[in-house]
Amino acid sequence: MKKIIVITGASSGIGRELVRQLSERESADEIWAIARRADRLEALSAESKIRIRPLCADLSCSDGLEIYRRALEEEKPEISLLCNCAGYGKFNHYERESTETYLNMIDLNVKSVVAMTDYSLPYMKEGGRIMNIASCAAFQPIPYINVYAATKSFVLSYSRALNVELRYRGIRVIAVCPYWTKTEFFDRAIESKAEKEVIINYGVMYDPKKVVARAIRDLARGKDISVYGGTNNGQRLLVKLLPHPIVMKVWCRRQKFNGTPDIR
Repeated sequence: MKKIIVITGASSGIGRELVRQLSERESADEIWAIARRADRLEALSAESKIRIRPLCADLSCSDGLEIYRRALEEEKPEISLLCNCAGYGKFNHYERESTETYLNMIDLNVKSVVAMTDYSLPYMKEGGRIMNIASCAAFQPIPYINVYAATKSFVLSYSRALNVELRYRGIRVIAVCPYWTKTEFFDRAIESKAEKEVIINYGVMYDPKKVVARAIRDLARGKDISVYGGTNNGQRLLVKLLPHPIVMKVWCRRQKFNGTPDIR
């Protein structure tokens, strides 16, 4: 039986870095790399020591998810590791983005994670692992990144609970919660209807190589959450201690939001 690693959002950012690092550390016959951009997927072959099988699919829609489900039915592989990395966010006042954008974000950030997990579980054995990319945004409500933060809160809660429920099968689940990380995430997040730059204070920007290396180590150690960086861990602690209205007020003050769709 063919043993595979499945990585969504593999064409860029954390997904692409996972392809690179896992190909160095894991033993598998193939990496199934899933993303929308076929040319980017083809280029991954030069960056991986494990054979890449590209699956060009938009996981925000049922047709894209069906491509994966059918591939599993045909191949009947053993999935040693599933990495759900596909997702995006938007920086803007809630009223300045379309309903279509928000629903598409929920479809990709939430529904695809659940669907990919459900389709994959029948092909996982004891020792199988699932890595879901959440965000530090999962720890608190965040105005002007409203829906994105809410979707990542779902991913965090879902992953940690699933880790407990799948323990009887010997399958582990981890939620990775990066802080601001140098990836193409910002290209899509900033490309919006905002007339002004929305986020002006990032504090610190982490290297995706270090974020991914920490996530892989934490998964090997049996943790159910991976939080890289001193600033990230410090903020996680503070938002546990402080009431969320205060957390949101501090956030808005740092970004100089005026509380209206005009932002500032």
